[in-house]
Amino acid sequence: MRVFRILGRSFTNAFKSLIRNFSLTMASIICTIITLVLVSIGLLLSYNVKDITENIEKELTIVIFMEKDTKKEDVQKTREDLEKIDNVENIIYRSKEDIKNEFKNDEKWASIVNTLSETDNPFQDSFELVIKDVRDINETVTTIKNMEHIEMVKYGESSVNELVSIFDGIKIGTIVLVGGLVLVTVVLITNTIKITIFSRKREIDIMRLVGTSNTVIRLPYLIEGALIGILGSILPILFTIFGYTMLYEKFTGLTVSNIIGVIKLASPDGIVYNASLFLLLLGTVVGMFASGLAVRKHLTV
Repeated sequence: MRVFRILGRSFTNAFKSLIRNFSLTMASIICTIITLVLVSIGLLLSYNVKDITENIEKELTIVIFMEKDTKKEDVQKTREDLEKIDNVENIIYRSKEDIKNEFKNDEKWASIVNTLSETDNPFQDSFELVIKDVRDINETVTTIKNMEHIEMVKYGESSVNELVSIFDGIKIGTIVLVGGLVLVTVVLITNTIKITIFSRKREIDIMRLVGTSNTVIRLPYLIEGALIGILGSILPILFTIFGYTMLYEKFTGLTVSNIIGVIKLASPDGIVYNASLFLLLLGTVVGMFASGLAVRKHLTV
């Protein structure tokens, strides 16, 4: 029962402190809102970079052209060797006969292909590979080029490498951004709590003189910091859910790359709620941590 009384009194004191120091409370909440909105942007950007990278890995193909007069048993041996490569997800084989028939059925090329004799086939057997990890594509291509009966390997080397470098840079940037914003949030709330503690130093001294424990002194400040974090996370959560959903609906299908055709914003399903939960936990934990840090540093115990 004593624990519940202490908790109840601590919550009451925390709410009273928030109201009594309304201007400081609002300053803390506004700072928290601003930083958490920026954290939200960083999170959503990170989610989209991850989603785009995964889509590239699913859609990116390596096209392999066999030497023109390669025998069927050599083609089969090449397929078996390709299946042994760890980074290969899927293999699609297209024989030169299949390619010729496809062109025959295409109105643009039918007249030209029909002039060829049955035995005359200028096309080459080919494989299309879907890979698992786009970052290992150069090593995979090198392995393929060293195989026998391979004439050409095409995969848009310069474009893929450039795109991967850009996405990796964005990933690192978003991690640094989120980490920096978390640090800023801690500093802002800590400084605000410092001012609050300084304004209530006499009250704290009296509590210590009458034998109040350090835990009981600290607890209201921890709750106060948590409440500031929770209140400061409400608008960023609404911004994350409704803002991103509106953005997604407006720009669905936006083309940003000519490598795989269309790269879309990641669907808000799940993403916005995971990000919102993270913002709520971040605001609460950072608020409590900042308050605890300020109390520990500025109380003489």
